Amino acid sequence: MDHKFEWLEQRTTTPDGVYRTLRAAILDGTVPPGGQLREAHIAADLGISRSPLREALTKLEEEGLVVKIPYRGAFVMEVSAREVAEIDSVRLRVEPYAAELSAEALRGPERPRLLQTVEDLRRAIEKDDIPASIDAHLRFHRLFYDLSEHGVLQSLWNGWETKLRLHLSVDHRTYSDDPHQLVVEHERLAAVALEGDADAFRQELAAHFPTGLRGQTGDQGERTPRHA
Repeated sequence: MDHKFEWLEQRTTTPDGVYRTLRAAILDGTVPPGGQLREAHIAADLGISRSPLREALTKLEEEGLVVKIPYRGAFVMEVSAREVAEIDSVRLRVEPYAAELSAEALRGPERPRLLQTVEDLRRAIEKDDIPASIDAHLRFHRLFYDLSEHGVLQSLWNGWETKLRLHLSVDHRTYSDDPHQLVVEHERLAAVALEGDADAFRQELAAHFPTGLRGQTGDQGERTPRHA
């Protein structure tokens, strides 16, 4: 059954408002990967014309959250467990290097920014705000790549982020038995990053998504990784 779309804010007919509403529905798992975004259905639910809706869908397509299939319509992008496991296996090797390269900036002017992402994650989880928790989670990890000033590392993260975002929209309930443990894990990652200890960072990162790495062995099939 199709989900009924409702405004998350005061009703607006702008493409940006429609985009935020659809994006939240994708990221909180309401519209699952592979799910169709039916224009007529959404337009009727939100009381809008097709024009702002199509602009919003185009923006979601550019972001990598939606794929448009000719003669069929718009669908939420699908990401396999294997893809995420493969990304995790590479991240385990390159993210500690990105953290090492960014350590000087993180110990200096960027330290508040790093700590703020952990606090944003904590608040989002306490409010059960799934889109906000996904945003904070990915901003935390992206920070190491951004501050590394290493173009290849930055390109790698840019290629991964949307897939990780979609994975988290499905898997956000399986972070751990206690969602607040996710905050603790990021506090540990932040601490070792600020110390500039790449080996300790790698160990914490491995503990952060072990199931995903085991999925690489092949005996786990398409088992969904724990974290991103």
